[in-house]
Amino acid sequence: MAEEERRGGARTTGGGGAGGRPGATGGRAGETGFTTEDGRLTLRERKKLRTRQRISGEATLLFIERGFDHVTVAEVARAAEVSTMTVFNYFPRKEDLFLDRIPEARELIVRAVRERGADESPLAALRALVLGLLAERHPLAVVGEGFEHFWRTVLDSPALRARGREAVEEMEGTLAALLAEAAGGDAGRPGQDARLAAALIVAGVRAACAGALARQLGGDPVDEVAVEQAEVLRRTFDALERALPDCA
Repeated sequence: MAEEERRGGARTTGGGGAGGRPGATGGRAGETGFTTEDGRLTLRERKKLRTRQRISGEATLLFIERGFDHVTVAEVARAAEVSTMTVFNYFPRKEDLFLDRIPEARELIVRAVRERGADESPLAALRALVLGLLAERHPLAVVGEGFEHFWRTVLDSPALRARGREAVEEMEGTLAALLAEAAGGDAGRPGQDARLAAALIVAGVRAACAGALARQLGGDPVDEVAVEQAEVLRRTFDALERALPDCA
């Protein structure tokens, strides 16, 4: 594979966008705070975002080319032309350099549930979110051109797999709190029903994504895999709605 192709595949699912938000290119020159009155990112915040993306992008390229466990944070810092301290200021853990979309995933889930329509259930909002990400081939939907380079790196690293499991647990906790909140309960202390519902939802989506990933890593055409994944996800949410009527 040519160098540019490797760089393109490396940056597709890793760096260069995980911390991005709508309006990241907005703002006016000379701003010194973090956001303007209309909510756009300021010059200072945009510079921080570009630094974060550069660090993550260089890290992703190195990890994919050499393997996560064979690259040090110091090497990432040199490639990004920053200090090691700067790297840790943006990414407290080495694993977060590669799995840098975890915060984005949490934000998307929170927004989907809290900003759903008045007549829309939490499950319906999550269904729309997941299918929408797949339709646009978002990296968080797993399936997409070039994504296999990213996922093979994850599967080859015990540290990344462990961080991935932690992230799933974190998503369950976040979702349990959101479901408790949506039901009028205490988001800080979600009950057993909310925790069980969150675990079932996360497990269902994870199973659908795992099956699609296995097919893509096996060489099946991406578009074909995505069509089947969408159908599996629809059936999954249909089953969840029957099993969790209070969420539907």
